[in-house]
Amino acid sequence: MNSSQNPWNADLYQQKHAFVFHYGTDVLRLLEPQPGEQILDLGCGTGELTAQIAQHGADVTGVDASASMVEKARQSFPHLRFQQADARQWVADQPFDAVFSNATLHWISETEQPKVLSNVFAALKPGGRFVAEMGGQGNVQRILTAFTTALAALGIHEPASPNYFPSLGQYATMLETAGFSIAFMQYFDRNTPLADPETGISDWLAMFRGIC
Repeated sequence: MNSSQNPWNADLYQQKHAFVFHYGTDVLRLLEPQPGEQILDLGCGTGELTAQIAQHGADVTGVDASASMVEKARQSFPHLRFQQADARQWVADQPFDAVFSNATLHWISETEQPKVLSNVFAALKPGGRFVAEMGGQGNVQRILTAFTTALAALGIHEPASPNYFPSLGQYATMLETAGFSIAFMQYFDRNTPLADPETGISDWLAMFRGIC
């Protein structure tokens, strides 16, 4: 994950928000990692999906902006490579057969997206593939609406959102401008229960908005 505004809590992520990487398992089916392939996991978090890619025999590197996430990934999977790097400044030092990203790109602002996508495109070998999942238009809208309403009732000005949730058309244009040929895009609804019925919202705010 990547966000300059939020110091990630890797323990809270694993304990209460594991759905982020559990759901990412479905996206791995689109990646179809092959033995011997060089693959980058961009925004690897605590490394669970990086490890699953490696289980297919690929030579995988995990990259994340959060020192806490990278430290936890190294502890959990010491046999794999993890680097701390922000997707907004990261530049590949080797060509990859594929770049994979789960639940990361929506933490990058709209103005910074083109640079990130250009870097990803440049990192791929000719014919390489980019497989990514991110929040789309309307994502977590029920939580955000309730949050806005609660702040207004307290007379508190709503802070700027750290997320970019584009429509399919908006993101397709960005991808094509960066040089990608789009083989498949899908917008889908996914009801996601929070882990704890008592503290779910406060956990979510602590994890994704830095509010304790």
